Amino acid sequence: MLKLLIVDDEQVEREGLQAILQKGFPAFRFEQAKNGARAVEKAMEWQPDLILMDIKMPGLNGVEAIERIKDFLPTAKFIMVTAYDTFEYARQAIKLGVRDYLLKPSKASEIIATVGKVIEEIERERSEREQRKYEETALQKVMPLVESDVVTQLLFDHVHDVHIDDMLGLLGGNSNGEVFVMLVTLQSEAATETLYSAVKEKVRQTESGWVGAMSGRQIPVVVFREAGKTHRSQAAALVQQLLMQQQRDAGSDFFVGIGNPYGGLVNVRLSYQEALLATAHTGLPAKHRFYSDMEARGEFAGGYQDKQTEKRFVDSIRLGQWDSVRKTVMDLIDLHDKNNAALAQSGQWVLERLWIIARVAMEMGFEVEKPLFSFQVKQYQQLRAETDCLLNKLIEAIITHQNRVQPDAVGQMKQYILEHSRQDISLELMAKRIGLSPFYMSKMFKEQAGINYIDFLTECRIERAKTLMSDPALSLKEITFEVGYHDPNYFSKVFKKMCGASPTDYRKAILGSKR
Repeated sequence: MLKLLIVDDEQVEREGLQAILQKGFPAFRFEQAKNGARAVEKAMEWQPDLILMDIKMPGLNGVEAIERIKDFLPTAKFIMVTAYDTFEYARQAIKLGVRDYLLKPSKASEIIATVGKVIEEIERERSEREQRKYEETALQKVMPLVESDVVTQLLFDHVHDVHIDDMLGLLGGNSNGEVFVMLVTLQSEAATETLYSAVKEKVRQTESGWVGAMSGRQIPVVVFREAGKTHRSQAAALVQQLLMQQQRDAGSDFFVGIGNPYGGLVNVRLSYQEALLATAHTGLPAKHRFYSDMEARGEFAGGYQDKQTEKRFVDSIRLGQWDSVRKTVMDLIDLHDKNNAALAQSGQWVLERLWIIARVAMEMGFEVEKPLFSFQVKQYQQLRAETDCLLNKLIEAIITHQNRVQPDAVGQMKQYILEHSRQDISLELMAKRIGLSPFYMSKMFKEQAGINYIDFLTECRIERAKTLMSDPALSLKEITFEVGYHDPNYFSKVFKKMCGASPTDYRKAILGSKR
C-alpha cells in the first residue's frame, strides 16, 4: 500500500487534492502537512512514497523542504504543486529530482493522470528493488557452494574453462596478488562441523580469502595477502582467532599447516602442497607450523636435496603412482645414508613422509592407522625394512578403499547433474550424497569423464539455455534463473565463452532463422 503526503499551506487545497486522489486511488494511505517544516517532520516519521509539495509557502518553502527530505529519504518521489509556472522554480525542482508538476488549478483528470504516471514509476522501481534483493539473497546463498567448488578445483589444478576473473567478480579477491594456503586439520571427529562453520565465519568476517570443502578432517583455506602485513603475521592472527573459538567450543582441537605465499591463483596448488606437508607431524607444542620453518630446519629441503621432489611426492600419492611413491621414500633413506645423516633424524623424516600418505588418504575421505615404527631402528638396513612394511600397509589400505568405491559413482554424479542442473549444485553436496570426499570425487570425475565436474555442469546449463531461448516469451533474465544462475552478467560471460556469441546475439540468430 503506497503512502502519499500532501503539503500545502491552504487547508482547502489539501482537502481538495486528497478528495480527488482518494477517489482515483482508494487503496492509498494519505497524510497532510500545512507547511514545509511540518512536511520534513512528517516525512521523517511516516516515510511516504510520494509527496505532492506546494512550492510557495511561508517559512520553509517547497524547494527547501524537498532538499531536506531527499537527504534522509532518497527513494521518495515528488510532484511540484504551484500557481507559479516559472523557469526558476522548474529548474530547481528538476535539479532535486521532482518527477512532474501540477499547476493550480488543475482538472481532476489531470491530477489523476499525473499522479498515476509517477505511481507507475514508483511501483516499477519497487519491483526492481525487490527483484535485486531476491537476486542478491539467492546469490549470497549460493556463494559458499561456489566458493568451496572453486577452491577444490584450484587445489587440484582443475580450474574450469570460465576464466578465474569471473569467479573473482562474484567471490571477491585479487588474482594477481599473492595468495597462500592454510590447511586446518582436526585432531578428532569431535565438533568437526562446529569448527568448519567457525573457520568459514572468521574468513568471511575478515574478507581474507576462500574456504574449501572439508574433506576427512581437513579444511583448506585460500588466503589473499593483506597489504602492509607479512603472510606470517596474517596467518598467525587467523590461527589465534580460531584458538579463541576453540576455547569456546570444547573438543575442536586442530593443527594448521601454512604454505608459502605465491603470486596469483595459478600457483595456489604449490602452497597447498606445502601446507599439507607442514601438517605431517602435529604433535608439536604450537598449533600451527609454517612450511618455511621446515625448509630452514636442516641441510635438506624436506629431507630431500630439492623442494620439487617433495611436492611431486604429494602428486604421486594423489595419482596413485605407488612405484614412484615407494621410490621417493626409499631414495630419501639412501640419500641420508650416503650423507651419514643421524639415523634418528632420518627416521623422523621418513615417518613424516609416511604421515603425508595418511594425510592424502584423509583427503580422499577415509582414514588409515597412523604409521609408526614398531621398534627403535638401530641401522639403516632396519629403517629400510620397517619403512617398506609400513608402505605396504598404507598402499594396500588405500587401494582396498578405492576398490570399494562404487564403480558407478561418476555415473551417479552425471545423472544427478542432468536432472538438477537448474538447482544450486555443488561438489560438496554431491559428495555427501554419494558418500565420498569432494576432493576425491573431483579427481575421479576428471579421470573417468575426461572433463571437470564444473565444466560438465556448465555444459548442461548452457544447452538448456539454448533450448529456452527459442521461446520468445521468456526474457533472458528469466532464462538465467531457470538454468541455475543467479547473476545475469555472469551467465552472459559464461554463455559467450561457451558459444562464441552473447545470449542476445545468439537469440536473435535463432529466432530470426525461424521466421
